[in-house]
Amino acid sequence: MGKTEGTPLRVIVAGASGWVGRELIQAIHAAPDLVLTGAVARGICGQDAGTVAGLPDPLGVTIRATVTEALDAGADVLVDYTKPQAVRAHVSAALNAGVSAVIGTSGLTAQDYFEIDAMARARSLGVAAAGNFSVTAMLLKRFSLMAAQYVGDVEIIDYAGPQKPDVPSGTARELAEALDNARQLPPTAKPVADILGPQEARGAVIGSVPVHSVRLPSYVLSCETHFGLAGERLTIRHDAGTSAAPYVAGTLLAIRKVRSFFGLRRGLDGILDA
Repeated sequence: MGKTEGTPLRVIVAGASGWVGRELIQAIHAAPDLVLTGAVARGICGQDAGTVAGLPDPLGVTIRATVTEALDAGADVLVDYTKPQAVRAHVSAALNAGVSAVIGTSGLTAQDYFEIDAMARARSLGVAAAGNFSVTAMLLKRFSLMAAQYVGDVEIIDYAGPQKPDVPSGTARELAEALDNARQLPPTAKPVADILGPQEARGAVIGSVPVHSVRLPSYVLSCETHFGLAGERLTIRHDAGTSAAPYVAGTLLAIRKVRSFFGLRRGLDGILDA
């Protein structure tokens, strides 16, 4: 399934003009084992991907309007940092072309991932997806899952600026679904159906875990897991900072691993264990 030793993996970046996409193109260009063969950004199609990414010289890779057009140049892995409503079509086009996929786009639902997994398995290809490709975000998830073995009461708060369109964040959604599966003790909080007042005040329930999304100016991407026991509490927090570098590093790891397994793997920890 992997490339012949010494042959770079051919990569397409969808969302080439985005915050992560631009830095990812720079990183792929700098990596000796990767080569950019395609880039997608509908609003700036026709421009050179290297110029858009801020490289000193053009790459000779023209940005295309669609993933289908970009696939014509040949690829081994498609990386998607676009919008949740576009991801399934992009991944489907890649898988149909025999190309594995890495999904960094947030906002997908459990049903979306279920269907993507089915598509990937039907074609004996791998798809790697993470709500957050940061290594420290992976540790937030890992430490939270450890705590969930001993504490049944848990809630999540995710923070972002006012323009972030998806709620909850991909990090918070992925974390809530994992905690729902890992929790071994029942919560003691009163069921939402039994509370007085607007049920929305208790947040959205993902699986069985309440999630609260704060969207205000001056906030950076952050996610907190709150655990409570009688007389004590535990908070585990991840702050993303202002650079795309943490996401780029994890995405590069996923690109290099995604052709080593079949089906969908979610979360950077699951990808690294492949």
